[in-house]
Amino acid sequence: MTITLTDVGTTLTLSDDLRWADEAEWARVEQSVERSVTGALIVQVADRTEAGRPITLDPPDEQSAWMPRSTLTQLLAWAAVPGKQLTLSLRGTTRTVMFRHQDAPVIQQTPVFFFSDAADTDQHLITIRLMQV
Repeated sequence: MTITLTDVGTTLTLSDDLRWADEAEWARVEQSVERSVTGALIVQVADRTEAGRPITLDPPDEQSAWMPRSTLTQLLAWAAVPGKQLTLSLRGTTRTVMFRHQDAPVIQQTPVFFFSDAADTDQHLITIRLMQV
């Protein structure tokens, strides 16, 4: 299935081989546990909304999910805009997302092959740190 990020008419197609690395780490239930001054246990439990859910897209290995430098350039441009919201289409579901600047770097890249005179077609392994809003 195609993975895309869209911003007002500009759609960036990402590698279909990217995986959602932290998908299973999100808990739908939020819970806090503390003791009162008398020693009684106080437990608060509630459903958690999807807002703030981390979505880390990364290559599963070094042989897959290669993307051209032009994709990296567009991602870096979007990440440089404070509060930029994008539409992520992943596995047939659309989500509004933004970059997780609190978990820097928001975009991590490694060239597959290093060239001193980088071109837009040079392939990179790219990790993207987003969160649902």
